Amino acid sequence: MNESNIDMTLASLDALKLRDENTVLEIGHGNCGHLNQVLKQAENINYFGLEISETMLNEAKRINATVLTKNNVTFQVYDGENLPFKNNTFDKIFTVNTLYFWQQPIKMLNEIGRVLKIDGVFALTFAQKEFMKTIPFVKNKFNLFDTVGLKKIISKSNFSLEKIIDHKKWVKSKDGKLVNRHYSVVVLKK
Repeated sequence: MNESNIDMTLASLDALKLRDENTVLEIGHGNCGHLNQVLKQAENINYFGLEISETMLNEAKRINATVLTKNNVTFQVYDGENLPFKNNTFDKIFTVNTLYFWQQPIKMLNEIGRVLKIDGVFALTFAQKEFMKTIPFVKNKFNLFDTVGLKKIISKSNFSLEKIIDHKKWVKSKDGKLVNRHYSVVVLKK
């Protein structure tokens, strides 16, 4: 997953414009094979990663064992709905390909807004609905979104939409075919 999503992760980081000593939350870090790229964005990043999968959390700890001892990095499991942090904790928050699994998107956006500092930035990165419908394993397991639908949800949340950055990139699918993935980085401000 890290290999196929790395371009989306890097686009998210680019949109965040991390600064020295930022406190950063990633929701759904997977194996976090990209942690070094996050930490290279600026000096003294305080990184927190949340994951619903204990397996992925353990894999992230294993892969990043040397990084964990040298940096301010924390991995934690959560329930997928409630963020286990105090209000106004993070300067920047990002998530890649988790939107499809949010049971209550407006509630989740507001929960993210709760833990984001005033003037904080949130980058929500997702593959567009038309592209996702072409992927066989998606079927009825994912809630799919396009920009229009997502804008409606955002308008009902406590966030303001700063910009949407669209990307298209050729990637290899699980069956080895090249597909043109259309994804967007939605930049939101509190």
